[in-house]
Order: sequence, then structure tokens, then C-alpha cells
Amino acid sequence: MKTQKVMLDHIFPQNKAVFWQTYVDSPEKQRQLQRRTLFIVGLAQIFGGAGLTAGITIGALLAQEMLRTESIAGVPSALFTLGSAAAALLIGRLSQRYGRRLGLAIGFLTGGIGAAGVVLAAVMPSIPLLFVSLFIYGAGTASNLLARYAGTDLVKPAQRAKAISMILMFTTFGAVAGPNLVDVMGSFAMSVGIPRLAGPFLLSAAAFIVAGLVLLVFLWPDPFLVAKAIARERFANQQSEAEEEKLLTSPSRKLAVGATVMILTQVVMIAIMTMTPVHMKHHGHGLGEVGLVIGIHVAAMYLPSLITGILVDKWGRTVMACVSGVTLLLSGLIAALAPADSMVLIMIALALLGLGWNFGLISGTAIIADAAPAATRAKTQGSIDVLIALAGASGGALSGMVVANSSYAILSLAGGILSLLLIPAVIWSRRDPNTSSS
Repeated sequence: MKTQKVMLDHIFPQNKAVFWQTYVDSPEKQRQLQRRTLFIVGLAQIFGGAGLTAGITIGALLAQEMLRTESIAGVPSALFTLGSAAAALLIGRLSQRYGRRLGLAIGFLTGGIGAAGVVLAAVMPSIPLLFVSLFIYGAGTASNLLARYAGTDLVKPAQRAKAISMILMFTTFGAVAGPNLVDVMGSFAMSVGIPRLAGPFLLSAAAFIVAGLVLLVFLWPDPFLVAKAIARERFANQQSEAEEEKLLTSPSRKLAVGATVMILTQVVMIAIMTMTPVHMKHHGHGLGEVGLVIGIHVAAMYLPSLITGILVDKWGRTVMACVSGVTLLLSGLIAALAPADSMVLIMIALALLGLGWNFGLISGTAIIADAAPAATRAKTQGSIDVLIALAGASGGALSGMVVANSSYAILSLAGGILSLLLIPAVIWSRRDPNTSSS
């Protein structure tokens, strides 16, 4: 009993002020905690990435099968991105008060429950339960994206993009494996009496729950709580309360620009990605081919992250945001012009789509991490991710309508052109004398 008490006191110290102070006073302990944070969050992201990809690979096809129409095939994407928006707001506020550990863990566990609900909805079958469950499933998506901020809490500004990219790199392993397990999970689902298209959501349920448990058990000390303690010490030593209040309440153009970059890249990526499986299936491509294309797309979303992070830190946030816009334009043009039976061109288009999203997400996240003060950082990041999720929901919902009333080519071309708005957005940011290009 005495040994257990000592262990609990170490993990959940009674004198929290003294505990945090040991990290405030020791840069070496901060570095050790940062390395541990990257490993633990990265481990959770491997599972979280696998859970994420079921929805983007199969969600539209499952809805199309259950609803027997293509015109609202984008609704599943809209629902889990709307769920992601609501969850991002709650996770941000939980993280601000209690730390990344609790906020992210609750999000992943909730997403796991939602994925299980999707499976149940397919078995019953029940359209209302499907829609509700997809909304809840979005909580896992929110945690998967918000986890990228956990890597930035204890690093220097010049290394933030690289830290973000390392978290996304871990996501790659699960995110790439997920779509390529579509056939396997579909066959397994059928063997136990579950509809084939619901099979990948079995994987999502298990993966999200494991990701949540990894964070809940192992992410301690919490990096965000340590960062808040360090910030309080810095304010106490260097600034008056009036100066701190002025810093926290002054508007920041960098926050607006960072949000704009991520919102535009999310809209374009979600819209084209959501309708690609439907477009492929409509032209005779099998489930395995759909999984391969989405797997390549997701790999491009995450695999280049480490290089992207280095480039964002070296070349600057705004330069890479412009590169994102050009890459997304090229993706939209290829997707619009590619013959429907050309697997090679579809794969190239979706790979560029993922790469453009990667450039935009990391550069935009780095801008936000630079601008948000520790005292409101997690809440601000969560609020911005709400806007990103709502933008993605709009893109997902409208994509099916655009394709139903025009074509996949028109959707892709419109998305590519829309991405060019990133360039005037970042030019506007450079005109602010208080905003640097890096």
C-alpha cells in the first residue's frame, strides 16, 4: 500500500505548485518531457490515424448504399466534420483547463463510441442512428487533428513546425494502413453477419478507444499544464498584470491568417476527397481500388510531414502556404481532366490533394502556435479548429450536390481555383508590420 501511494503521489502530486516548479526551473526536464510527449502522442496517433480513415474512405459509400442515392452522399462527411467542430470546441476548453491529456483522451474515446454506433446502424439498419453516430464519430477526428498542437507546447518558435510535423508523421502509419484494410475488414464483417461497408468502422471503434487509453494512462506530466506554468513564471518576472491583459486581448492578424490557410485547404481537400470514391465506383472501380487511391491520398496528407515542417521553419509560414495553394490547384486540374478509367491520374490527383493539404495544415498550424499565448492557447486552437471543421462540413455537404447537378470534373476544377485564395490571404498578412513571414 505504501509503495502504491508513493507511485500515485509521483503521478498525481498533491503539491502541484511545487511539482510544476520543478519543470519551470529545469530546461533539461522540459526537453525530456517534450521528447516523451512526442512519443506518447505519436503512439496514440498511430491508432487515431487508423480510426480516422474509415470515415473518409467508406462513409460516403455506406450512406449511398443505405440511402440509395448519390445526391446526398456527401452528408456523412458533413456530419462527422460537424461532430468534429462541436468536439473541437469542447476539447479545446477541456484542454485549456485540465490539459491535453484529458481533452484529447475524451475526444478519442467518444469517437470510438460513435464508430461502434455506425456499425450498429448498418446492422439494424437505421438511418437516424447512422447520422447520429457519424456526428459522434467526429470527436475522434477532432482529437486526431488537435493532437498536432500538443507537440508545440514546450518547443522554441523556430522548431514548432518540425514538432507539428513529427506528430503528423506518426499519424501516417495508421492513416495509410486504414484504407488498405478496407477489404479485410469488409470480409471480416460479413463473416460475423455485419454489412461489408460497415466493417472498417469496427477498426475505427477499436483504434480510437486504444488511442484514448494511451493518452489517458501515459501522457503525464501534461505538456500544456507545464507550458502554462512556465508562461505564468515568465509573466511574473517580466511583465505587469496590465501588460499581460493587453497581450491577451489585443487582436492578432496572424490568428486570422493561420485560420484562413487551414480553412481553405480543408474545404478543397474534403470536397474532392469525399466524392472521389463515389466517382470511382460509378465508373466501375472496385472497393480495393478505392482503398488504394484513398491510401495514397492519406499517405500524401501525412508522410511528407517531416520535410514540410523543416521547410516551414526554414522558408517561412507564408511561403509554404502559397505553395499549398498552387499544389491544390494542380490537383484540381488533374482530377478534372483525368479520364475516369485512369487509375494513375486519379492517384496523382489525390496524392497532390493530400500534399497541398499537408503544406497548408502545417504552415497554418505553425502560424496559430506562434500567435496564441499560453494563457488562452488550447481554447483558441480548439475554436479555430471548429471553423476548420465547419468549413470541411460545408465542403463535404456541397460536394455531393455539385456532382449530382454537374460533374466530378466541375467540383475538382472549382476546388482548385478556390485554393488560389490562399495567396492573397498571405500577402495581406505580410502587409501587417507586426507579422513576420516566418
